[in-house]
Amino acid sequence: MTVTTPTGTTITETRRITVPDAAKAPRSTQRRITVGGVVRVVGLALWLLITLFPLYWIALTSFKSPGTINRFPIEYWPSEPSFDNYVSLFQQSSFGVFLANSAIVAVVAGAVATLIALLSAYVIARFEFRGKGTVLVAFLLTQMIPAFIALGPLYSMMTDLGLVDSKPGLILVYIAICIPFSTVMLRGFFENVPDALEEAAMIDGCSRLGALFRVLVPVMTPGIIAAFIFNFVNCWNELFLSVVLMNSDENRTVPSALNGFISTFNIDWGSMSAAAVLTILPTMAMFALASRWIVQGLTAGAVKE
Repeated sequence: MTVTTPTGTTITETRRITVPDAAKAPRSTQRRITVGGVVRVVGLALWLLITLFPLYWIALTSFKSPGTINRFPIEYWPSEPSFDNYVSLFQQSSFGVFLANSAIVAVVAGAVATLIALLSAYVIARFEFRGKGTVLVAFLLTQMIPAFIALGPLYSMMTDLGLVDSKPGLILVYIAICIPFSTVMLRGFFENVPDALEEAAMIDGCSRLGALFRVLVPVMTPGIIAAFIFNFVNCWNELFLSVVLMNSDENRTVPSALNGFISTFNIDWGSMSAAAVLTILPTMAMFALASRWIVQGLTAGAVKE
C-alpha cells in the first residue's frame, strides 16, 4: 500500500494477510456413541411403548364397530373406522350427565380444597405452635390409609346428614381427602417465599390476610395451579367412594358410569373404550397446558435459599 504525505514523501506499507489454516481450525465436538447410551435409549423406548400401548389400544377399540372388536386375527388398525360406540354412548346412556356431574364435583372440590389448603399451609409455614409436627405427621399418615377402611363410619355419617346420593355430600368427602396432600405441597412453597414480601406489604398498610392474597398468592401461582390440578385429577378419577355414595343416574360420576358397562355375563368393550377416551382427554389436556406450572409448583419448595 503506497501513501503520499503532504511534504511529498512516499511511504510504502506492506500488510501481511494471514489465512487461517483449515487443519488447525477448531472442530465441533461429536457425541460419542457408547454402550450405556444405547442401552438407555432402548430402555426408554421400550418403557414408552409399554406405557402408551394401553392408551393406543383403548382408542383403537373405541373406533372399531361392535362386530369387529373380538375379531381374529387381531387388527392393530381398524379396517373400517366407526363412531358407532361414541354415538351409542350418548344415545343409549346418560353419559353427558355423568361428564357434567364429574366436572362439577371435581372443579368445586378441587377449588375449595386448594383454598383451604392455602390457608392451612400458610399458618403451618409462618407460625410456630404446639403440635405443629403432629399435624404434619397426621397429614402424611392420612395418605397411607386406604379409603375403604373408613367407609362404614363415613357412610353412616353421610346417611345421618342426608348427604348420600347427592353432589354436595360427595364434594365434602373429596375436599376432606384432598386437603392434607395440598397442604403439605403448598407448605413447601410458602417456606421458599421470603418473609420480607409480606412484611413490606404489612408495613404499607395491608393486613396479614391482605398481604397473603395481594402479595403472596400472585407469587405462588405455579404452586396453586399445581395443587388444583392434582386435586381435580384425584376427584375426577376417584371410583370407590363415588360408587358407594352415588346411586342414581342423575348424580353418578364418570368412574362409576364406566363400572356400569361391566355386567355379570358381558362387557361392552366398545362403549367402555369410548367412555374411557372421553374421560382421559380432559386430564391430558390439563396436564399438557399447565405442565410448566406443575413442574414449578412441585420443585418450588425443594431448595430453600
